[in-house]
Amino acid sequence: MSATADHAETNLAVRLGFQPGKVVQEIGYDDDVDQELREAIEEVLGDDGELVDEEYDDVADAVVLWFREDDGDLTDALVDAIAYIEEGGSILLLTPKTGRDGYVEPSDIGEAATTAGLSQTKSINAGKDWSGTRLLTPKAAGKR
Repeated sequence: MSATADHAETNLAVRLGFQPGKVVQEIGYDDDVDQELREAIEEVLGDDGELVDEEYDDVADAVVLWFREDDGDLTDALVDAIAYIEEGGSILLLTPKTGRDGYVEPSDIGEAATTAGLSQTKSINAGKDWSGTRLLTPKAAGKR
């Protein structure tokens, strides 16, 4: 196995479905986000892709949504995030782990995703303080 293939298997961003050349919009960035995960995503996107902020005025291939309990209504945040992505795109919802400030109950995530019309595919350990949930728009859900 090549070093590149081995790195791809261990890179969390690759396992989350991020691909080179894609545009990923980041919402909810603050000083508490996991910088290692952000860097891993940027590394996978490469020179032809980009991690753009909330001011980006075009559609993205995917959204990274950092969300804490005090950030408002999760359903509203997910509905807003859907508006930023291409049909068939995905949202990586990142929430603080159990016991961390801003923790969001898994049942709240499931309910908000369903209400927003998203399908939940998997939950992952996204870093020391963050859990991730991959959500798909209805068009993408049929392509699993």
